[in-house]
Order: sequence, then structure tokens, then C-alpha cells
Amino acid sequence: MYTMATIDDERLNHALALNAKLLCSGVFVVGREPEEFIANDLQETDWFDWDAVDLTIDRQNPSVTLAARGISRTAVYNGRQGCTIIPQGESSLHFTPVDFEPNLPDPDTTPWPMGDLEPDDPAPSVDRDRLETAFDRALDDSVLPVPQMTRALVVVNGGRVVGERYADGMGPRTRHVSWSSGKSITSALVGMLVGEGVFSVDDPAPVAEWQGTDDPRREITIADLLRMSSGLKFVRHLQGTSRYLSASNDHNMVYHGAIDVFRHSIERPLEYPPNTVWRYHNCDTLTLGALVRRTVEARGEEYLTYPQRALFDKIGIRDHILEVDPWGNFVMTGFDYGTGRDWARFGLLHLWDGVWKPTGERILPEGWVDFVRTPAPADDTQGYGGQFWLNAGGRHPNIPRDAFWAAGAWGQLTMVIPSRDTVIVRLGHTRNSESLDPYIDETFSSILAALPD
Repeated sequence: MYTMATIDDERLNHALALNAKLLCSGVFVVGREPEEFIANDLQETDWFDWDAVDLTIDRQNPSVTLAARGISRTAVYNGRQGCTIIPQGESSLHFTPVDFEPNLPDPDTTPWPMGDLEPDDPAPSVDRDRLETAFDRALDDSVLPVPQMTRALVVVNGGRVVGERYADGMGPRTRHVSWSSGKSITSALVGMLVGEGVFSVDDPAPVAEWQGTDDPRREITIADLLRMSSGLKFVRHLQGTSRYLSASNDHNMVYHGAIDVFRHSIERPLEYPPNTVWRYHNCDTLTLGALVRRTVEARGEEYLTYPQRALFDKIGIRDHILEVDPWGNFVMTGFDYGTGRDWARFGLLHLWDGVWKPTGERILPEGWVDFVRTPAPADDTQGYGGQFWLNAGGRHPNIPRDAFWAAGAWGQLTMVIPSRDTVIVRLGHTRNSESLDPYIDETFSSILAALPD
């Protein structure tokens, strides 16, 4: 039985681990100053008193350690694999980091979207004054009903960057934690494997652990996983509850438990028949991630470089960092760091129906984008597709219904609007979740009003 003291110790343990990881990434992946990062990104958490925590930042052997009440947790920096929490009671990780560089030309001399070189002529038919007014309001918390802490806003129309704005001290090459926007990257990697004929969306998920004769999980399809409709039992305690930072919170343990996140997800039992109940749970995305890893390694390829080689290099993404768990599994349900422009490139790939127009290469198979933006059958709100959120149900009343987007906690959005030939990226740190949808609806509709019909 848990006593209050036990719960407090468990909460503190997980809080120290998570905040050590976030601070490690803030310092070594993003390049922000520790004091500033704590004040602006971690201060709202009421998990412990920062004044009572011993903080150690080792820049020679890049790592962050947080200690309090006899509990100490450390996260280490692994270069292109970002930061990872060391499992409790251990001194090292269970994988060997792989250093690599993107196979892309100098962005300053390479035309957009493969690089950052913009054409000299102004974008046609854009109401510049109206667009700048929309940007001014979007980034000025003093005039908003609720502060939004927007840090990056990038607008692409007709394939061109027609406007962008960044918070003070940040710019086009600044990485931001993108949280669950990474789920949409997992979707794209799965789509590429579908395009190669590895499996189809209607196939039962080839998870070896589910293939027992009497195992009901063998009926779960790739489509069910993509649509968050697997039916796997995955407990999720909401923030603010006493068990939020606990081992019983399956959903969030992938962030602060220093566990094998793929094994953790695959081992969940079935709670509902597949494709009957929609629930936003990390297990479905991570199971797909496990299938990607197993497929890539089975054919002798390096897994840790795979997203860069297979996807990012093809669409000009240079700066994205996908972080891993202690076993080297990508945690693309939350621990991914990208720039506004790189997310815009990812959005363009989907706006262009999976074909990268600068090269003419089809990267996602024909019909894939239609699949991911089609409402999941088990979602009555018509608000979710294949690891993308949808506006089919009218969540944003002033934005076209064909809009779909990658989204992450605290307001990370990459919205694709085919009817307006537009991609809008917003990255930031909105603390008041209830205020986010009205803000996005107002901001994005104001931006669209400045663009050609």
C-alpha cells in the first residue's frame, strides 16, 4: 500500500528525472541558459521547490543532475540523439550513440525549401500589412486575453515562406521541444515502409509478441495503431492528480521512467476490441515505432540514422533532434526538437501529397496523405486521423475544414491547409491549455485573411 510519504518520494523521483531531462535538452540541444530555461519552461510545475534542489550541470561531460531529499537523477547528452535519463541505480545507457551529419548542402546558399535562400522578388498577392498585424498580435502577450508565449510562427503559401516571426533571442535555426508533433513523424516513417511494400495499413500489426493463438491483440491492424484505436490498456493519469508522476501512469512513464518505451507499450494487454474505442494514448505510436526499428534493423540498416537518411535529408530538414530512451528507442511521442522552418518543410511534404516538388520524388505513397487526414472510424468527433489532428469536426470554426495538423503539448502545431495551399507552424509554451484553441483559431484565421484565396 502506498503511504503519502511513499507517493511523495515516488513523485519526487520522477519529477527530478523528467526535469533533469528537460533541462539537459534545454541547455545542450537548444542552447538556452539554465536559469532562463527554468524560469520560463519549468517554473509552472509544482512538483518540487527548485530552491531545495541541488543542480549540477557538467559541460565537460554534458549532463544534468538534480538531487533532493537523498534522491538523485541524471540525464546525459548524446549528440544527435539528444538527452536521455539514466535508469535509476545504473551508471550508463544501454545503447551506443551514433554521431552523424545531415547529407544536405549549405542552407544559406541553397534555395528554399531544400535550404533557406529566399527569392528576391516579394511573394505575390500577400497583404503584407495585414500579415504583420496578425504576427504583432500573436506574439504580444500583453494584448492577448491569456499569455501564449509563442516563440516561432512560420507561414508558407504557394510553397514559399511568406512570413515568419520569432520571440526575442530565437530565430530560424532555434530548436524547440515539439512534444507529440513527433507522432506525425512516426506516421510518415510508417507510410514510407507501406510505400515500400513492407506492410499495408489493413494488415494485422506484425508484432511478434502478439501472435499467440489465443492472443486477441493479433487482430490489431496497422490502421488501428495509426488511428489511436488499438484498444490496448494504457493507464493515463492527468496532470494535477496524485498519481500523475508515478509508475502506474503508463502514458507518462515513457517520459520520466527511464524505461524501454517500446517494450512498455507492446506488453500492454487488450482492454477494448480493436477499432471500437478512440483514445489518445502513447502506446499506439510507440508500437508503430517498434515496428519501424525492427524493420530497419532486420535489413541491416542503422536505426539511429534512419529518419535523417530516409526522410529528413530528402526534404531539407537539418536541425531536427529525435531523442531516445536508455535502450536507444526514439521517443517520438514527445522528445523531439525541431525548428519552425523544418516543421514547415514537413508540412509541405503533406501539402504536396507526399511528393517533394523540388526533386519530384514521391516520398509518401499515393493515397497516404488522404489516409492520415481521414477521420478515424472510432472517433465520433472527427478530430483525429492517422497520427494527425483534423478540423473535419469543426474544432476551429474559422479555419477551413480540410485543415489537419501535427500537434504537441503546450501548443506545438504544424497545420496543413490544402484548400489555401498553406502551411502554418506555431511553436511555443502555452501554459493555459483551455486558451489555446481560441488563440489558434484567431491567429491562424487572421493569417489566412492576409493570403490569396
